[in-house]
Amino acid sequence: MLWVKQLNNKMMSPPPSQPSSSTPGDDQVIPYHVEALEIRGRAVQLGPMLNTILDSHNYPQPVSHLLAQAICLGVLLGSSLKFEGRFTIQIQSDGPVSLLVVEYTTPGSVRAYAGFDEQQLASSIKAGKSDPQSLLGDGTLAMTVDQKSNAHRYQGIVALQNMSLEEAAHQYFRQSEQIPTKVKLGVAQLVEVREGGGTKTSWRAGGMTAQFLPQASDRLPVIDLPGGEEPQKNDMQIPMDDAWLETQSLIDTVSDDELTDPQIGVERLLYRLFHQHGVEVYPASPIVNKCSCSRQKIVSIINSFSQPERSEAFAASEKPGRITSKCEFCGKRYDIAENELNQGKK
Repeated sequence: MLWVKQLNNKMMSPPPSQPSSSTPGDDQVIPYHVEALEIRGRAVQLGPMLNTILDSHNYPQPVSHLLAQAICLGVLLGSSLKFEGRFTIQIQSDGPVSLLVVEYTTPGSVRAYAGFDEQQLASSIKAGKSDPQSLLGDGTLAMTVDQKSNAHRYQGIVALQNMSLEEAAHQYFRQSEQIPTKVKLGVAQLVEVREGGGTKTSWRAGGMTAQFLPQASDRLPVIDLPGGEEPQKNDMQIPMDDAWLETQSLIDTVSDDELTDPQIGVERLLYRLFHQHGVEVYPASPIVNKCSCSRQKIVSIINSFSQPERSEAFAASEKPGRITSKCEFCGKRYDIAENELNQGKK
């Protein structure tokens, strides 16, 4: 029998041709488990939340496309945190898009922004080099986990050398986590023609992860320890296990259209991929766009300035007696008056 098993262990027939009202939709992460293949993962489709972030920045199309991929990756990885904390993806490179930052805060808040060079970006597009590898160039990708109840901070860094975000994520898991992991990301820009003329553009992103977690120890990955005295990052030899090879092959068949199509949805996509083995889906977790900036935080930062630094900031401000600060994530501006601050450092 072909089936999808939900958390309550009730059997569910194949999804209908149209999503039902009870089917989780956009901006919700769905964890899943395929026992026969010994894999666990997460899948998501992002819609309104993604548009809220991208519309607030109004980046050029290639920059928005790349940031949408990074947001999707951040949601998939950040939503796996089992504790209160924050997961951050930060990419710095020498390419036209020199900076990407995505911050995921439990239980499901996301904010993000990008930095780019307009002239360098225009030249790259004119030369027909608008793919992620060309836009990012060479640099580093850092993934950071901050646990709220613990001062300990974990960070994994990988070299970014002419590769896509998917490839960079795979490199990260090979070097840092030592868990065989497959990542698939897709982004689509939809254009709706309105009655009476005009168009409306919206963004969608979809993605999924799968991790191979076999119970038998002899099927676990082998860590390739560095030789000699010079410290090197450990690398992982991916096991040539039939279940894991099949998992990767199945996920490789998924197109960007399937990942982002709202008429397919996450549960239906998981059914299409794993129905022969049976897939267990867990309750969805909502994802929202929410910035953590506040007036209080800005005041606290300015209060940490020395008196000369504070005087210099006020002198450089366009508004006399005020310091204007803009949040890079949400674009909100704060005008801080001098009488809001403490006496400062000498």
